[in-house]
Amino acid sequence: MLKALGIAAAFALSTPLIAHAQAAKINDAQIAHIAYSAGVIDVTAGKQALAKSHDKAVRAFAEEMVRDHTAVNDQALALVKKLGVTPQDNPTSQALNKDAAAKLKTYATLKGAAFDKAYLLNEIAFHKTVNGALSETLIPSAQNPELKSLLQTGLKLFTDHQMHAEHLAAGHHY
Repeated sequence: MLKALGIAAAFALSTPLIAHAQAAKINDAQIAHIAYSAGVIDVTAGKQALAKSHDKAVRAFAEEMVRDHTAVNDQALALVKKLGVTPQDNPTSQALNKDAAAKLKTYATLKGAAFDKAYLLNEIAFHKTVNGALSETLIPSAQNPELKSLLQTGLKLFTDHQMHAEHLAAGHHY
């Protein structure tokens, strides 16, 4: 139990990773890469949950994460193609990906309720981090109106995801 709490708390520490984006002026190509990376991370976590969890509600939530984040990333790819922009790797994307890979490796060792708890608490922390970055940095920094609009749509959806994860975690008494 403490291990799962520690893992979830460690993910909350990824908030400083988004500070990379806040500290430096970022361009639309970097913003697109950060947003896309965050989506891929959540799809990967959702697929891990589908492979490991036997809890019906957790599995339904994971399916929602895979479906919604894949759809938003597909829209993002279509937009950058339309605009002729190549998403640009950057320190924020790299830090997010490195942190996520370590967490997925740790979560792979968990089973049953311990995994479910870690996954849900991670989803809460991850969505808080991403939603904060979207509202405080990525959306205000986006120059292209279509990119800004897609990010705003994503923020609304991801805020719903955060509330859903919080509701599930409360229902499981985590």
